[in-house]
Amino acid sequence: MKITTILFDLDDTLYSPDCGVWGLIREKIDLFMISRLDYSQEDVTKAREGFFRDYGTTLRGLQATHKIDTDDYLNYVHDVPIEDLIKPNRMLIELLQKMPQKKAIFTNADRIHASRVLKSLQIDKYFDNVVDILDTDPYCKPMREAFQIAMEKLSVSDPATVLFFDDNVHNITTAQSLGMQTVWVNSNAQNTEDKGLKIKNINEFHSLIPEFMAG
Repeated sequence: MKITTILFDLDDTLYSPDCGVWGLIREKIDLFMISRLDYSQEDVTKAREGFFRDYGTTLRGLQATHKIDTDDYLNYVHDVPIEDLIKPNRMLIELLQKMPQKKAIFTNADRIHASRVLKSLQIDKYFDNVVDILDTDPYCKPMREAFQIAMEKLSVSDPATVLFFDDNVHNITTAQSLGMQTVWVNSNAQNTEDKGLKIKNINEFHSLIPEFMAG
């Protein structure tokens, strides 16, 4: 099946987890829960991990249990020095230049954060759309409904024409169940029996499946 749309996750997929951005965001999430919602230092990690497991994201869990202000939360947790931590990736830029397909971001963050990341990588001009956590409300990855909303917003009628990149295996599993072709981007991906294409980092895509470069 010909690929017409390439859908990318953002954080820890288009840049290396080693740069530390997600670690800082996780710290900000904990600080938000402690300072705004009176969680203790001892309980916050377990609570955050529980929200992620049960609701897909901490945000969705806090919305359900605390009725937080969504914009306030997103602004707070994404207030990290992205421009200092994420640098342009020349190989990724060259890779995107060669892709004739429509390209979009599908993220559980918001589009403001996505814009900062894409600009820091100097790849913002290669993306046609961003589907963010506000677009998929009240759902999020890995929920099927979030993927269905993303396909509707991107005018995708056949999921088999989509190639989806993500670092989270649960998101990969949902995409596969919908019929998408997938690439799991994770340093541990090679050590599993999960079906689908696997790469350790986004730069490996160039050598893994060059046929996609020509559409």
